[in-house]
Amino acid sequence: MKILFVLNSFFASGNGLSSSARRTVAYLKQAGHDVRVMSGPHPNDPKTEPDYLLKEYIFPIVHPIIKAQGYHFAQSNLPLMEEAARWADIVHLEEPFVIEDRMLHICERLGKPVTATYHLHPENITHSLGPLRHWKGLNRIILRAWRNHTFNHCEYVQCPSENVLDRLRRYHIHAKLELISNGIVPDKCIREENPPEDYEKPDRPLKLVYIGRLSKEKDQTTLLEAMRHSHFAKRIQLHFAGKGPSEKALRRKARRLVEDGVLTYEPVFTFENSDGLRELAAGADLCIHCATIEVEGLSIMEAMQQGAVPIIAQGRYSGTAQFAIDRHCVFPERNPEALAHRIDYWLSHPGKRWKTGWEYVEHMENYDIRKSVEKLVQMFRKAIEQKKGSQASI
Repeated sequence: MKILFVLNSFFASGNGLSSSARRTVAYLKQAGHDVRVMSGPHPNDPKTEPDYLLKEYIFPIVHPIIKAQGYHFAQSNLPLMEEAARWADIVHLEEPFVIEDRMLHICERLGKPVTATYHLHPENITHSLGPLRHWKGLNRIILRAWRNHTFNHCEYVQCPSENVLDRLRRYHIHAKLELISNGIVPDKCIREENPPEDYEKPDRPLKLVYIGRLSKEKDQTTLLEAMRHSHFAKRIQLHFAGKGPSEKALRRKARRLVEDGVLTYEPVFTFENSDGLRELAAGADLCIHCATIEVEGLSIMEAMQQGAVPIIAQGRYSGTAQFAIDRHCVFPERNPEALAHRIDYWLSHPGKRWKTGWEYVEHMENYDIRKSVEKLVQMFRKAIEQKKGSQASI
């Protein structure tokens, strides 16, 4: 099968959408499919190019905000886009933006089947727009535009989580909706089978890790505020692994907790490669995920794969809480007191915490990316047959 992936930035680092696309493409190729990518340039390495290279588009005024979020946009190139579409058996869109809209018009003219993945909520965008983020009507306008200009013109739309599936059902998308996780790369848990000797010592530091972009929608602030309510605060070592526009503000708040005597250990901020993240998760006492806007949450899924017990925010626009296997692993979003209560519960039960960590290792086997790719291929085949059937009936 010849599959064309279309997205603005295939090579962006620190961006969950781009990372997911790269993994999916790699495993589709491994499964024997011919996959090509249409995208903007690599932001750091001009020698690395997609199969169909689009020039980067610089948005006036707001470009620094977009760049701070680890994102880049591409310019349309209609002759190149038509060439790519003619090559493909099926075109898969990773976003509902301008280049995807242009590609849809070309595919409709050529009679090519199109599928898409819902990777972003409108709130992922509006959260960076200052006071505008509080205008719920803007999010509804954006989602209706995505529905009318992109998703309604696709044969199928992949929904990575139950939360996304429920939301798109409420918006009456014409395309057929498929619940398919983006999946995680199969990886051996590097955690030791038995806890270390000092695991239950009453004076050792307790490591709480937050893996993810440092931005408002990831809500690291709630974790920092929870420290003022935790009985274990003096023993807690916070580690934030990520980068993003909120880093300076979060560092200030973290420093204040130490200055106020709430924390004994200075919180750590780093940006890790995959090996570093694996080691962090395997060595964590808990992994916290406070995001209020999250389609799926691959970073916490990978942490659970390494035996980390998660505590996950549960809210209207976050799909990550569906992965929790214990009621003490979820808390109401933006509620630092509730989060502190969950933290104290797990830190008070080290034996159960270690056992539950291994249960999460087994649980994550259900989200092996190879299973997701098999389901995606089935979706692609159904889309191709559906398109043939609709053309035959004309």
